[in-house]
Amino acid sequence: MSKSNIDLASLVQELGPAFAKGAGERDESAAFVAENYDALRERKVFSALVPAELGGGGASYSEMCDFVRGLAHHCGATALALSMHSHLVSAAAYNWRNGKPGQKLLERVASAEAILVSTGANDWLASNGSVERTDGGYLVSAKKPFASGSPKGDVLVTSAPYLDPTEGWQVLHFPVPFAAEGVSLAGDWDTMGMRATGSETVILERVFVPDEAVALRRPQGDYHPAYNVILAVAMPLIMSAYLGVAEAAAEIARAGAQKRADDPATPYLLGELANLLTTAELARDAMVRITNDWDFEATTRTADAILVRKTIAAKAVLATGEKALEATGGGGFYRAK
Repeated sequence: MSKSNIDLASLVQELGPAFAKGAGERDESAAFVAENYDALRERKVFSALVPAELGGGGASYSEMCDFVRGLAHHCGATALALSMHSHLVSAAAYNWRNGKPGQKLLERVASAEAILVSTGANDWLASNGSVERTDGGYLVSAKKPFASGSPKGDVLVTSAPYLDPTEGWQVLHFPVPFAAEGVSLAGDWDTMGMRATGSETVILERVFVPDEAVALRRPQGDYHPAYNVILAVAMPLIMSAYLGVAEAAAEIARAGAQKRADDPATPYLLGELANLLTTAELARDAMVRITNDWDFEATTRTADAILVRKTIAAKAVLATGEKALEATGGGGFYRAK
């Protein structure tokens, strides 16, 4: 593995406190963390996972998971949006390391600090949209919601269903530059949660996708082996963001519970809080170990193991948040600390 050219552990200590300032206000107004993205780009965080041989930072996968986790203590929205970009880079890095396509995308990220935006979780196996065959490629029209980081995105990594005249329904996977004609944002990100992630709907209106840009064709609705890579590198990064938020909530709860130290129930509530948070930490850490800095077998067994632990971590993270509120009593329902 390449030696890292970027110190993510130190960087989270440098950037985190600055990102925390105004985090509440951004959540209140649903304003995207644009300034934070600018700071990450300036320090080449978006290319940190690109191998050094290809011009990137050469950071390990586990280092980025820890960076996302630490960043979430200060600004959960920034951490979560970054995890979405990072899992796309991680998948390309895994493929490149294993002799599959990915180098072109990695070099683009490294050379321009390009920000990648994913629509995969919403598309899943069926995808959505319409595709029309044209000379040299396809014309794609679709609405792609939950595209985290889209206000600062450079490349949309997406897919769409296509009725092939000989092979039947296929799903085409391809990148689209945000600067391409026909690409726009819906400006619709006004939600109950994740409010500062800029996860707007991306609208594609007869966007031209050349034949050579199609990275994968698969039967619509069927599970494809490519997901064994995607799930293995996506879930630990995403759950690192949620775990960091849960750890921050637990820290706030412990401080708030001091005001209720005389309540005999408080020690029990804090004990339950510790159990839940530890469960989340153990499950997330196990996911990172399975991925093993890209040294894993991309099999359904690996993907299944990742998803089992992701489920455990997600449930424990949610329960940690609920227990944090309970441990602080009525004070937990106030917006201000």
